[in-house]
Amino acid sequence: MTDPLSDSGLVVVDKPAGMTSHDVVARLRRYFGTRKVGHAGTLDPMATGVLVAGINRGTKFLAHLVAATKSYDATIRLGAATTTDDMEGEVISTAPVGATEAVTEEDIRAGVAALTGEIMQRPASVSAIKIDGRRAHERVREGEEVEIPARPVTVTRFEIHEIRREPLEIDVSVDCSSGTYIRSLARDLGESLGVGGHLTALRRTAVGNYLLADARSLADLEKDPALSLTIDEAMIRSYPTLEVTAEEYEALAMGKWLEPRGLADTHAAIGPDGRVVALVAEKGTRLSTVFVARPSTL
Repeated sequence: MTDPLSDSGLVVVDKPAGMTSHDVVARLRRYFGTRKVGHAGTLDPMATGVLVAGINRGTKFLAHLVAATKSYDATIRLGAATTTDDMEGEVISTAPVGATEAVTEEDIRAGVAALTGEIMQRPASVSAIKIDGRRAHERVREGEEVEIPARPVTVTRFEIHEIRREPLEIDVSVDCSSGTYIRSLARDLGESLGVGGHLTALRRTAVGNYLLADARSLADLEKDPALSLTIDEAMIRSYPTLEVTAEEYEALAMGKWLEPRGLADTHAAIGPDGRVVALVAEKGTRLSTVFVARPSTL
């Protein structure tokens, strides 16, 4: 029997610089011939790298995509602060002559260490965070002054690869919790050193279990619009699995609950045919569906 979800799943894109995440979605809609395309985890126009997109029913799965950690390679320039905390904004302050020369490697490493671990971070004012129902960056571009409250984030790795002088730049790699802003790290490092800082390059290398090795260029996708992972492959990669019988499969497809199995977390329920019917989790005395991939109405 033909799988009704054969055209549904995820596409992992290596986003080029100069495009918004929405621009990428527009391209994918054209390449795949469907309006049902969405993305998880916005990337700024200047950033490149891993952007996970959902195709057809894969868009419904995006809300359940487990991506607790993200990884980036970045370049931070010290000596100037900008309105956007990256090189695309207007310079709002520059360090006095000789100030960056006085910043030592030890100073930089101490500043990076202070921004590693569980920290409070104030997101950039041009972020996609919603304030009273509207994106912060939309308000900023209309001339509003936006101050977003600091919130807890976790930076598990903030590694310095190279420090260059004239201008003072640092190449780094960062592993962090979802919701962490790398340009805010650049801003805060510059502020802590008293010279200002902003981001000049950003490349996302991983979103959870989805890596650059999975990613394809838009040029490649235009020639060969194929899924990176089917919806089954994506769910199995994102969650531990639970095998269910054909009868249980049918029950879950109708949104019914099963007897509990002692599961601690959400699992992908796989039927005898190897297909995932639903994501399930225990709620009280029931094993209930969290997301039904293959509803009986398909």
